[in-house]
Amino acid sequence: MFTTKGWRRFSYDPAIAAWAQAALRQAKAVVAQPEMRKKWLQCQGTWFVGVDALASDGQGALGGVSLAGEVIDWLSEMDYLPFHPAQLSVIYPGYPKPRIGDTEAGFRYRKNRDAAHVDGLLAVGPERRRMLKEPHAFILGLPLNSCSPAASPMVVWEGSHLIMAEVFQKAFAGIDAASWAEVDVTEVYQAARRQVFERCKRVLVHAAPGEAYVVHRLALHGAAPWQSGADAPEEGRMIAYFRPELATKSLWSAV
Repeated sequence: MFTTKGWRRFSYDPAIAAWAQAALRQAKAVVAQPEMRKKWLQCQGTWFVGVDALASDGQGALGGVSLAGEVIDWLSEMDYLPFHPAQLSVIYPGYPKPRIGDTEAGFRYRKNRDAAHVDGLLAVGPERRRMLKEPHAFILGLPLNSCSPAASPMVVWEGSHLIMAEVFQKAFAGIDAASWAEVDVTEVYQAARRQVFERCKRVLVHAAPGEAYVVHRLALHGAAPWQSGADAPEEGRMIAYFRPELATKSLWSAV
């Protein structure tokens, strides 16, 4: 499933549930801090971006609770560096609103295409040229509270990683991996996204606390708009994400 679809959901695991419970306590404290809200609250108060906002360690442990379970055992087969502090992504009713710096076209893309992107390709400079600055190994999503599927879940285009792999293998062919971060791949990336939208199925990736999901590093993904009637706690939809970097950059283009 992971090889062909580019993502996998893991069923309820007591170890993941314990971690999510500890992370939820910390998450509520984090979003209550004025300095953190000032730094990370975007899209007119509808998205708390929360990069590295949780105090987890290099193994993902947080608040004295280890990050363990089937999903972690499965990920141990992959080649990645130690975990960064977990991102705390919180979305609130009304998402999306325009983000500071969004052009009119950019906001339409956020609203109509879920701000779909491939992680690690950063927008560089005033012209926002796409370059590979942070090659990730995978995306690990850990829901912290119970929400309905209408409350802005992650969106993945199934099979998109296969299209992206083909495109980027060609784009980086013959270039030393040490120089990949300086290669402008804007046009090929945009063309690949158009292929994905035409050929791949858009799926909502919804999970509950204690469950987990892993998304391929090349999969096109984003966050769905908050739907009318969505069921979520007062603190909003909270998900922790880990995106450790690849230990070997040359593996970035491999499926």
